[in-house]
Amino acid sequence: MSFKLQTIITSTRPSRAGVPVANWFHDLALKHGKFDASLVDLASFNLPVFDEPKHPRMGQYEFEHTKKWAASVAQADAFAFVMPEYNYFPPSSFINALTYLASEWNHKPVAFVTYAGISGGLRAAQVARSLVTTLKMVAIPEGVPVPLFSTLIGEDKVFRGTEPMAQGANLVLDELHKWTTALKPMRAA
Repeated sequence: MSFKLQTIITSTRPSRAGVPVANWFHDLALKHGKFDASLVDLASFNLPVFDEPKHPRMGQYEFEHTKKWAASVAQADAFAFVMPEYNYFPPSSFINALTYLASEWNHKPVAFVTYAGISGGLRAAQVARSLVTTLKMVAIPEGVPVPLFSTLIGEDKVFRGTEPMAQGANLVLDELHKWTTALKPMRAA
């Protein structure tokens, strides 16, 4: 059985470093082989600050950007959010994207691949974990923090994660697969 994993680039800033980090994790997910892995760029949805007139739990979306975002999220069984840490917090684009939807997130496991300075984005991941639980997502404790990320991106704009980071990413993928399998009956209900 192949589950669908979306690696989502959560920063929408023009100067973001999330793309090379996400490409690295996505390549590891493809090699891992237990998921039908896809890479999703939040910036491509052009979501304005939450503008739907009806509450997301109703699923009655009026705007095309919301309908496209909802369709993308609905087809996934699990998520890996690639996010920077801004002011000890996840980016506002991530929070906004979560806010747009409700049931599309339910009963799906999530992991965080975070990048920042010396903290590796751990503070942003901690805040994000509490946010996703309100949408009935299961945030696994394992994650991939990337400290001093800019030192691992070459002039060719390719991220070169360390061996311990790759081992951590594989552990995250193993755990995501276990949780995706365990939560399948709840998603089918």
